[in-house]
Amino acid sequence: VELLESGGGLVQSGGSLRLSCAASGFMFSRYWMYWIRQTSGKGLEWVSSINIGGDNTYYADSVKGRFTVSRDNTKNTMYLQMNNLKSEDTGEYFCAKGKKMDVACPGSGCYDPYWGPGTQVTVSS
Repeated sequence: VELLESGGGLVQSGGSLRLSCAASGFMFSRYWMYWIRQTSGKGLEWVSSINIGGDNTYYADSVKGRFTVSRDNTKNTMYLQMNNLKSEDTGEYFCAKGKKMDVACPGSGCYDPYWGPGTQVTVSS
């Protein structure tokens, strides 16, 4: 299993970024996928989940209405569009795959404990 996050950077408050998660080594189209972040304020936090088909998505309250998760199963890639960024969104962002193939599980306990190297997002106020 390989997961590689990209797209992070430095952005001003209110700005936008689009993160990508390139996956390989497993049947991407048969796993739920997740975004998690490590911030100084909240520590490790589940951010978002997306089902196999990409038509059901879930978000932490802290990002709901600002972030949008999507996936392209033809490219084995998941995305996180982040709009109206705030300073509290600053942190390292990781993607993860679900623990089991074809199992619906939207919550924070549903993903593998090993992720990619992460991508840093820094929001300046």
